[in-house]
Amino acid sequence: MADMTEQSRRAYALLDEFKGGAYVRGIHCFGRLGALVAEMGRRASVVASGFGKPWGATLHEAIGCSLAAAEVSLCGDLVRGARPNAPREDVFRIADALRAQDAEVVVAVGGGSVIDAAKAAVAYNALRDIHPDLDAYFGVGQVSALLEASGRSMKPIVAAQLASGSAAHLTKYSNITSLTTAQKLLIVDGAMVPPRSIFDYAMTATASRDLTMDGALDGVAHCLEVLYGAAGASLDRVWRVSLTGIDLIVRHLKRACEAPDDLGAREALGLGTDLGGYAIMIGGTNGAHLTSFSLVDVLSHGRACAMMNPYYTVFFAPAIEDQLRAVGAIYGNAGYGRIDLRRLRGRDLGLAVAEAMLAHARDLGFPTMLSEVPGFSDAHIERALEAAKSAKLEMKLRNMPVPLSAERVDDYLGPVLEAARTGDFDLVRNMS
Repeated sequence: MADMTEQSRRAYALLDEFKGGAYVRGIHCFGRLGALVAEMGRRASVVASGFGKPWGATLHEAIGCSLAAAEVSLCGDLVRGARPNAPREDVFRIADALRAQDAEVVVAVGGGSVIDAAKAAVAYNALRDIHPDLDAYFGVGQVSALLEASGRSMKPIVAAQLASGSAAHLTKYSNITSLTTAQKLLIVDGAMVPPRSIFDYAMTATASRDLTMDGALDGVAHCLEVLYGAAGASLDRVWRVSLTGIDLIVRHLKRACEAPDDLGAREALGLGTDLGGYAIMIGGTNGAHLTSFSLVDVLSHGRACAMMNPYYTVFFAPAIEDQLRAVGAIYGNAGYGRIDLRRLRGRDLGLAVAEAMLAHARDLGFPTMLSEVPGFSDAHIERALEAAKSAKLEMKLRNMPVPLSAERVDDYLGPVLEAARTGDFDLVRNMS
């Protein structure tokens, strides 16, 4: 693979291909936020993270200064962002605050949960009087259908990302969690894509080690799962985007954890996770993401995906040999799992790549089986299997590189989950 400088140039070019001038990204670019917002409106509401954090006051001041320099006025106080996993209750609270301020444009500044909640809140405000039940918004294209039927539109959103991970600032996804059921559901809709976005990779240098790892491995999961499920005309583009993203993250994640202020490593993670966002706008995630939505009460999203993907890799292996050789080469070049993958096929190839992924996880001090997770229980497996049969998450089954219907979930995903619980790959059943 190419060295860091070449991979970075390739990543920037791919992001230009993806977003063009609608997306500002790089090192020390946050000051351009106001100019982006001014393109969408002159009266803004801001939903922001940082309340009660030592870095919050500095962030909030930077937001205000950038907006003022672009002659954008605030319609009220900054609105507190969402908690992790964007609970429904936070969506409703944010929606109420935004409705009271009645701005022309909404600015969401934070990590993925803050941006996801702001997206859902803006959609809800556009439709709440005629569609007050948020459940109507989940699924693929539901928001657009409701907007079209009502002749309404959402207010524009400018998303300022602060964490390398979900790429919520670039995508059509909004992940919202029910605290009552501990189940996450998805809004997947083109109407949810922020028309303008910005990410100053230097601002991630203050992220904790856990947040850095979890977000980066979420980015790997986006690239990996889309690559596994891609086919047809999109495969060439997915190949370029996903492998570049995985390579940037796997090569630089440990360095970012050990030297948090290494801006080269931080840039690599930002670019890699942004490419994960590009990937999920071309194709969709599948098995690990599907399971992660049922583990929100015991694991962060990125950590759950990272833990599940080696086991799904073994399950999918006979159908994705070319992808596995390319992914395995990345891990091998980074010092994990140095073996001759050309000699392996099918399940054996999947096992070799999965072991390389686990070696990377162990090198980071990351858990590798669900039994190591405090609070994990049989109830999580039961919840995950039921969620996999849900019509609202059916797209994750369809995105798998092996054909799987809801009726076969227990027979095949059940063993994957049991393998992830114990770390025993022998439990994974491959479909003939």
